Amino acid sequence: MMTSLRHWRRLLLCATLATLSLGAIGAPTPSLVPGGIAHLPVAPASEPRPDVRFGDKPVLVRREGTQWAAWIGLPLDLTPGQHAVSITRQGRTEARQLTLTDKAYPVQHLRIKNQRMVEPDPADLRRIEAEAATQNEVKTLFRDTESVQIDFIPPVDGRHSSAFGLRRTFNGQPRAPHRGLDIAASTGTPAKAPAAGVITHVGDFFFNGKTVFIDHGQGLISMFCHLDSVALAAGTPVAQGKVVGTVGSSGRATGPHLHWSVFLNGTPVDPALFIR
Repeated sequence: MMTSLRHWRRLLLCATLATLSLGAIGAPTPSLVPGGIAHLPVAPASEPRPDVRFGDKPVLVRREGTQWAAWIGLPLDLTPGQHAVSITRQGRTEARQLTLTDKAYPVQHLRIKNQRMVEPDPADLRRIEAEAATQNEVKTLFRDTESVQIDFIPPVDGRHSSAFGLRRTFNGQPRAPHRGLDIAASTGTPAKAPAAGVITHVGDFFFNGKTVFIDHGQGLISMFCHLDSVALAAGTPVAQGKVVGTVGSSGRATGPHLHWSVFLNGTPVDPALFIR
């Protein structure tokens, strides 16, 4: 009984210290729901950085005070309940469990003037398929870096016009959930890097319009869509706050805004969790 009590006291102390540390570094807000983020202390910082995987994908692990901690993206299609995290430290592998609760995302109905953006023709579909393959490759990159900046700033100041996770219909037809955060702003408003990173891809896509990907390291990636202009080329390092383009309405958009997606271990997560 005494051993168990000491064990739980240590866990409570670790959780308290982790909470204090997160507040100090301006970290994302953990949310154990589909589309959310898990924060998991995994090893003492005196050990080499452990390898942590979720669903066989490597996840972001960073030194936070006296511990290594993992930041895990939780896919929108995860079911509530327990999901295993694999942690390999000093040659030994163990499993930890995350317990997810359900979240009901609301429905949003949108009207698009250009019907081709709702019902693409055969040539459009071929283009969309090729572009999807390119984007899937870019957003699942894992650039192994020792340090990753997670104290994000908003890329644009403005009203959050469409939240992450909305179940959408276009002209009455159901489509995939909204995998980003829309920030309303006038055309030409500067769009800034929310954290340091490297621009890994610049494209002009059928649905997303002019698009920029910023790799922040260890699978943490930002995507800006519907831009009016792009300021920097792929391969350019960027500091937090660097202007990478301007807000527009290119692609499938009902008006000027920045669509901002954030990916962790290859899955889109709620960007609002990164800006307090």
